[in-house]
Amino acid sequence: MTIPRAGVAPKFKLIIEYDGTDFCGWQRQKNDPSIQGTIEAALQRMTRTAVTLHGSGRTDAGVHAMGQCAHFSCPTRLGPQEFLKGLNSLLPDAIVIRSCEAVAADFHARFGVRHKTYHYRILNRALPAAVGRQYAWHIRRPLDLEAMAAGTAHLEGRLDFKAFENSGSPRHHTVRHVMAARWRRNGDDHLTFEIRADGFLRFMVRNIVGTLVAVGLGKMRPEAVDAIRRAGDRRGAGTTAPPHGLFLVEVAY
Repeated sequence: MTIPRAGVAPKFKLIIEYDGTDFCGWQRQKNDPSIQGTIEAALQRMTRTAVTLHGSGRTDAGVHAMGQCAHFSCPTRLGPQEFLKGLNSLLPDAIVIRSCEAVAADFHARFGVRHKTYHYRILNRALPAAVGRQYAWHIRRPLDLEAMAAGTAHLEGRLDFKAFENSGSPRHHTVRHVMAARWRRNGDDHLTFEIRADGFLRFMVRNIVGTLVAVGLGKMRPEAVDAIRRAGDRRGAGTTAPPHGLFLVEVAY
């Protein structure tokens, strides 16, 4: 790690876990509680100065994270462990700083990302859940996991994902490299979709999940996923899966 020069504010990297249920998303908003804004307010209390927190990317309202990454710089004598303990004492229970470390001056939480991993959770049974209902999409009808896996196979590689993008994506192009995508069953009635890519378009994971659920319900054939992607038309894809089943699990640098 490069030691900051004299007079250069030190830079710190945070790994953050949060329950997005009661937040408007990652990005700071003027009138609504956000993850970014809440942590910045805690940093300001600790440092007595305005601090900007730079995240690896946005998560939308209601989306959760196990491993969001962010960085900040400020003139301070505080070290990583002091920030770790201090922030966790000031933040609400829905946000936990899992780690804090000093990083080189050229580290950037957004621009240095190599790939991210998301999970999407589904509860697939007739009865809903009382406990944990805010962390999985409840689908009553049985899903054909084999058909969903077949549809998922059409999504790996460096491909154009325009068909799975909602409007408002901050992007220059719609090509992304999906390194891995798979479904797994956890117990009798819980399904998890895991996807790793070098970047994601707005609502991309949720639109993919909604399309694959349509495959699992027999509303479209697995090969239709490839046809939809090639057509590049969002109207051909499935519904947008609700946000509360989505988790940002890891950001790799």
